[in-house]
Amino acid sequence: QNWTRGMSYCLHSESYVDAGPIYVRENGELHVVKPGAGGIQNVTPKTRPFRLFPRGFSVELCMNREDDRARRQRTDHFIFTYTKEGNLRYSAKSLFSLVLGYISDNVDHIDSLIGFPEQIAEKLFSAAEARQKFTEPVTGLRALQKFTEAYGSLVLCSLCLRNRYLVISEKLEEIKSFRELTCLDLSCCKLGDEHELLEHLTKEALSSVKRLLLKDNSLSDTGLRRMTAPVRVLKKGLENLLVLDLSCNPKITDAGIRYLLSFKKLNCLDISGTGLKDVNAVIKRIQTQLGLVLSKVPLKEFDHSNCKTEGWAEQTVLQWEQAVMEATKPQDNVSSSTAALHFYGKTHRIEEVVKCKLVETETNASGNLQFYKEKVQNCLLPLKKEVVDSHELKNRKKRSLAEPERERTSKQKHLCLTVEDWDLLNTY
Repeated sequence: QNWTRGMSYCLHSESYVDAGPIYVRENGELHVVKPGAGGIQNVTPKTRPFRLFPRGFSVELCMNREDDRARRQRTDHFIFTYTKEGNLRYSAKSLFSLVLGYISDNVDHIDSLIGFPEQIAEKLFSAAEARQKFTEPVTGLRALQKFTEAYGSLVLCSLCLRNRYLVISEKLEEIKSFRELTCLDLSCCKLGDEHELLEHLTKEALSSVKRLLLKDNSLSDTGLRRMTAPVRVLKKGLENLLVLDLSCNPKITDAGIRYLLSFKKLNCLDISGTGLKDVNAVIKRIQTQLGLVLSKVPLKEFDHSNCKTEGWAEQTVLQWEQAVMEATKPQDNVSSSTAALHFYGKTHRIEEVVKCKLVETETNASGNLQFYKEKVQNCLLPLKKEVVDSHELKNRKKRSLAEPERERTSKQKHLCLTVEDWDLLNTY
């Protein structure tokens, strides 16, 4: 009885903290003491399910979020997919894809890719391009140069920057790193005679250009003289040029056309919208010295549809353009500022790039001056061996003997350079 009184005193004390039911074994029987009951009752023990954690316990998988780059690398090790039932399934990536991702993240630290297989290099370039590594200011240029030095035209064989002056100004060094380009479209960029990119056209890195479109670029006779100086003097530069578009450059005159006569391989030439005075004399000179014929209809070579950006770096150029467009988005307060200028009688300065449409209308009004080289069609001529006389054979022999003399005279004429050409030659 004393034991039961002490137990009840402990149960009814205010300092007591409820610890759940208490079981007591007495005289071979199991008893349970309920809190607040104040007594002992004979109760059969109830079976309770085994529970390792309490009912409100939950587990959440957390990752270290201190370094986002490290977390991305850890999650990139797996490929997560969903089954038809909606269950999440993951599989480990291959060692090749893991190594490819690691190298693409550090592509600017590559020493050289010369001799590296092209198939793997293309995948490496695509992986770095997906991570936008070539859009970074310093490391992107260094990484791009490693690819262009090793693969040349595979990285980019054709580049279209029509009406993209902002891209040229922001990514000039990256554009200059492209080698072995065969087509380059710089139309409607207003570069002028002093632009660094036009000077780069005379380098050996762009000697492979066969199609050059310089429509509406504010060029003059001075720009043509500089652009053709390596061909006229050193037999280098744009010596392989086949298609040239110089239309919509009103500062080009009759004196500047004579610099174009050094492009002996030209098949198509467009000088519409230039500042020619004696058009007939220019047409005759082009026909006699270049063998080009004036076209009566517009040529397809100058409709700017054939020149497109092609190569591994096609998406890279689009990323550059998108970055420039996002950086030059118009602000919301532009309309209010222009309204204030109109209120005070001031005109707003137009900073937009001038479109080629206005110049094209002037070109159509002045006339079409597009030239092409006729193909010799020998199939239409009847083949008769009896017509070939001994007199014709003698004439051919005379022509063959006269050719070396003509070459000597042409070389002597070619070496007669002006003072301006010598000054320009010393700059190279």
